[in-house]
Amino acid sequence: MKYLPWFGLGILRNMPTLNLFTNVPVDAVIASDILKDSTKAVAKIIGKPESYVMILINGGVPIAFAGTEVPAAYGELISIGGLGPSVNGKLSSTIAEILQTKLSIDASRFYIKFYDVQRPFFGFNGSTF
Repeated sequence: MKYLPWFGLGILRNMPTLNLFTNVPVDAVIASDILKDSTKAVAKIIGKPESYVMILINGGVPIAFAGTEVPAAYGELISIGGLGPSVNGKLSSTIAEILQTKLSIDASRFYIKFYDVQRPFFGFNGSTF
């Protein structure tokens, strides 16, 4: 396990990244709200500081779900540890709620895939963790 002492008391870096794609156009104000809400949610649920979380929003992406182009979304959450059945369920419901509130995407039109990766498979600052 790699600890980074300059973050105080040896906090383990986790770097969760949430990548969201939706066929709904996302304006700058809504994007900012989604970024803030998602950052807080991911950090709280996984148990890591917000300063470690990255969120990406890709709006207006052509997506067909169940044969229609009704508003839908797909997400991928990548993390070094911190994921598991209970956490994944909480993340799925919370992100779905944010998308419902901000973009009117029904939870039944949202898939999210979770990746719990090993340190050598996640890069940062010209190296890997």
